Amino acid sequence: MDMDELHQLIELMNDNELLELELVEDSKKIRLKKKYDGGPRVIAAPMAAGPVAQAPVAAAAAPVESGPPAGTVTIKSPMVGTFYRSSNPESPAYCEEGDQVSPDTTVCIVEAMKVFNEIKAELEGTIVSILVENGQTVEYGQPMFLVKPS
Repeated sequence: MDMDELHQLIELMNDNELLELELVEDSKKIRLKKKYDGGPRVIAAPMAAGPVAQAPVAAAAAPVESGPPAGTVTIKSPMVGTFYRSSNPESPAYCEEGDQVSPDTTVCIVEAMKVFNEIKAELEGTIVSILVENGQTVEYGQPMFLVKPS
């Protein structure tokens, strides 16, 4: 893949507000990932051809969400899927409350469409709280962990 093709992929990500893009060709694999800023995002899912359904408008009196407790950072789910604390039922959990994590520490797996996606902490700190139960379905942007940065 040359630089022009790489730039086209980046433009595709920017034009469609994608956070992550993975391309596999023969023995080559390219994965581009943007850092999520925590702001509101909309994911466009592939849909069958046909009439477009309108989503209902949210109620004006929706409750205001409070942010994470002071001094903590939230690790949110990057996709809709099933949350798993370990790679299989016999294995220990990737992390527990009180554990130290680094940016490369795997904290959980989110399974989406039979693909098991390892979720990294992406920061250095201590796990304060695990907000999701093993085997629970998570939504895009749903808080999964609270971390106190070091």
